Amino acid sequence: MSLRNRIALYYTIATAVLLALVFTLVFYTVERVVFNHFDEDLEREVSEILDEGPQGTFDVWKFDLSDDDHISDADDDDDRMKRDDEKSEDDDDEEFLQLVSHEGTVVSRSANLAGNTLAFLPGLQEKRFRTGTVGQLAVRQVQVPLTDQKGKPEGYLLAAVPVRDAVIVLEDLKQVLLVSYPAIILTLFILTRVIAGRSIRPVEEVIAAAEKITRENLDHRIPLPRNHDELHRLSATINSLLDRLQDAFQREKQFTADASHELKTPIASIKGTLEVLVRKPRAREQYEERIRFCLKELERMTGLIDQLLLLARYESGGMTAHMAPVDLSLHIREAIGRMHSEALQKNIPISFDGPHSCMVSADPAMLDMILENILSNALKYSPSDSTIAVTLSGSDGYPLCSIADNGIGIPEEKLSRVFERFYRVDESRSSGTGGSGLGLAIVKKLADLQHITVSIKSPTDSGTTVELRFPASLQ
Repeated sequence: MSLRNRIALYYTIATAVLLALVFTLVFYTVERVVFNHFDEDLEREVSEILDEGPQGTFDVWKFDLSDDDHISDADDDDDRMKRDDEKSEDDDDEEFLQLVSHEGTVVSRSANLAGNTLAFLPGLQEKRFRTGTVGQLAVRQVQVPLTDQKGKPEGYLLAAVPVRDAVIVLEDLKQVLLVSYPAIILTLFILTRVIAGRSIRPVEEVIAAAEKITRENLDHRIPLPRNHDELHRLSATINSLLDRLQDAFQREKQFTADASHELKTPIASIKGTLEVLVRKPRAREQYEERIRFCLKELERMTGLIDQLLLLARYESGGMTAHMAPVDLSLHIREAIGRMHSEALQKNIPISFDGPHSCMVSADPAMLDMILENILSNALKYSPSDSTIAVTLSGSDGYPLCSIADNGIGIPEEKLSRVFERFYRVDESRSSGTGGSGLGLAIVKKLADLQHITVSIKSPTDSGTTVELRFPASLQ
């Protein structure tokens, strides 16, 4: 079932239930109001009869037929059996009266009852209103218990008035409600279906626009509705999702191209070198030199593959940090020691200023990789005879490690992209510096796993400073 039909069906069912309750309430309210009017008339008539009747016990309490010709004794009932029933049916204002003993014997009744009697409920202890019939005539009647001076029930007074017109009106009302109910429900379903169809038309337009978007045209977007409603939010959300998908797709596409280029470069270099070597015999020194070059290229390619695998493990969620208390000062000194030979080649001293010991919670292996990558970048992009300063502070309880070099720095507009894979500030450097563009990307991923905040400051022509903000110190 389509969404339009479901909306129309659910709305119609809910309305049908509510409408049924309203119609039922209307009918019984009208019926109650109509019969209350007759009950008031009966109450008034009974009060007048009881006020005018003789006082005393039930045995001597009789209606005086000579003064009220619409009441007769039970002995005279046979004389009135032949009255025309149509007379009472034509006069809706007439009243029927009947006096019954405690045992149920009719003592007297009004002449207009002819051979009929009012329905009697034996054993009734209180006044009771009800609807009944006299012959074929619908009436509203009341039964009033009569008691003697001691409160003992002696008999009952029954009074009734015709309600033929009221019954006709109520029946007509019932027929109108019963006939109009399905008509209203059917009409409501049709209208609701039409309205629902028009309401969800923008959704169908969004679906149609989304179905046209493929990987070949990810730059297409869904038109935003004019009204800033839920559909506008839905379209904006889908467009935002498409923006993220396009960005991720472009990054993956660029990553694939960069990885292919980075791997093809050393392979092509090795292949060219080997082809030159096999063309003619050469001196041993030339073979050794070219073989060392090939080994260096293979080592660089191996490191690149290891870094790619590391990033792939992080992206797949297969990498977890094994947090443990470590001495950050000790790890910084050890990382500087491992970079000592590389620093000597460019005559760049690395200084360290910080406390003798600073305990933090980190993964020791990941921490070493972060420090080495940052120091390696600082050495690669710093000129010879410059300096690199490493400082460790944290008076606020959150250790801060800063690694500052004196290189050419990073333009401000490119700072936001330095953590992207294979991104280089200066594309002309390519692999000439020995880098692959993955170092800072790995630093960011490993730092995030350990809840370490990484930031870069690089004023123009003033070098670059990388800051590592660690969680609270364990000391």
